[in-house]
Amino acid sequence: MKALFAGSFDPFTVGHKDIIDRALPLFDEIVVGVGYNISKQYTCSAEETAETIVNIYAHEPKVTVNVYSGLTVDFAKELSTDCILRAIRSVKDFEYERDLAEVNRRLSGIETVFMFSSPELSHVSSSMVRELASYGKDISRFLP
Repeated sequence: MKALFAGSFDPFTVGHKDIIDRALPLFDEIVVGVGYNISKQYTCSAEETAETIVNIYAHEPKVTVNVYSGLTVDFAKELSTDCILRAIRSVKDFEYERDLAEVNRRLSGIETVFMFSSPELSHVSSSMVRELASYGKDISRFLP
């Protein structure tokens, strides 16, 4: 099975590497999609984010990285993936993602697989990590 993990542009998002690492035994291939919206400002470019992910998984042939724009479901169909892999960090995340998964399934026929972040990462938001970094705090334990 081939899964699309559509991540965000934010290199400080916590738990994404943990999700991918735990999903590797479940799938034949995981495509990490670095999505972007041209109307938003980001910490770094999509290409820089993609390059970082490629470097992290340089020795893992089951992980590929692609930059895309537009709807995740359209990109998933373009790649012929079997499912979309989504990270859940909280109950609020799950409620939103569950509704989004239903819309995606109706639009594309592609199912969504949910994976919860590790408990030690679930309470840490990307905005908290950015705030800690802005105060010069060590954030290495929150990053891949």
